[in-house]
Amino acid sequence: MAFSELYISHIGMSGEPEEEYLARIPAIAQIARQGLDLHRPVTFLVGENGMGKSTLLEAIAVAWGFNPEGGTINFNFSTRDSHSGLWQKLRLTKGVRFPKDGFFLRAESFYNVATQVDELGYSGYYGGSSLHERSHGESFLALVNNRFSGHGLYLLDEPEAALSPRGQLALLCCIHDLVQLDSQFIIATHSPLLMAFPGAELLLLDEEGIAPREFRDTDHYNLTRRFLEAPDKVLSQLLAEEEER
Repeated sequence: MAFSELYISHIGMSGEPEEEYLARIPAIAQIARQGLDLHRPVTFLVGENGMGKSTLLEAIAVAWGFNPEGGTINFNFSTRDSHSGLWQKLRLTKGVRFPKDGFFLRAESFYNVATQVDELGYSGYYGGSSLHERSHGESFLALVNNRFSGHGLYLLDEPEAALSPRGQLALLCCIHDLVQLDSQFIIATHSPLLMAFPGAELLLLDEEGIAPREFRDTDHYNLTRRFLEAPDKVLSQLLAEEEER
C-alpha cells in the first residue's frame, strides 16, 4: 500500500490533551506539536511500559469509531469506562479508500469481546463455536483467521499476551496474508518475534518522544538475543546485582 492508500496516514492533535498525565508523556507531547506520519501497512509501537503505546493505540481506535473495549465499529458494549479523553483531541488523516473491515483488539478486555460475540450470536463468524470454549491463544487465532477478512484496518494491543512463540509466528503469517489483501495494522507490542515482520515500521516511544527504530537496534531484540545466547551468564549477573541491592 502506498502512503496515500493507507487507511490512516497521519496522526495529529488539535491542542494539548486535557488530562495532565497525558501531557507528560513525551510521545503524546510530540504528536501534539508536530503530528506523526505512518508510512507502511504494518506499524509497531514499541517501548518500555508507561511510554504511552497502549494509550495512543486506544485513542486511535476510539477516534476511528471502534468500541473502547475492543471489537468492530458495531460493538457498543461497555463493561468499565477506563479510556482516556485523548481520542477527542486526535485528528486522523484518512486515505483515499475506506476499509471494508476492521477490528480493535485489546488483550486485557478480549474476554469481554468474546462474551459480546456470544450474546450477539456471532460465533459463526469467529470459527463456528464460542471463543470462550477455547484457550486464550486458540480463541485469538480463531478470531484473526475467521473474522479478519482483509481490506481492513486492524489495531492490536499487545497480542502476544495471548500467544505462545509458535502462536506469534502463526500471527505473523496471518498479518502477511492480510497485508496482501490491502490491510493496515497498527500494533502495540513488546514481542521481538512480531517486530521482525519484514518491511514493518517500528516506532519507539521513549523519554525523548517517538522516532523510527530499526529492529536490531531495539532493546527488545538485543536483550532477547543476549539472553538466548547465554541464559546462565545473564541470569547470574542479574541475580548477583539483585542481591547487592
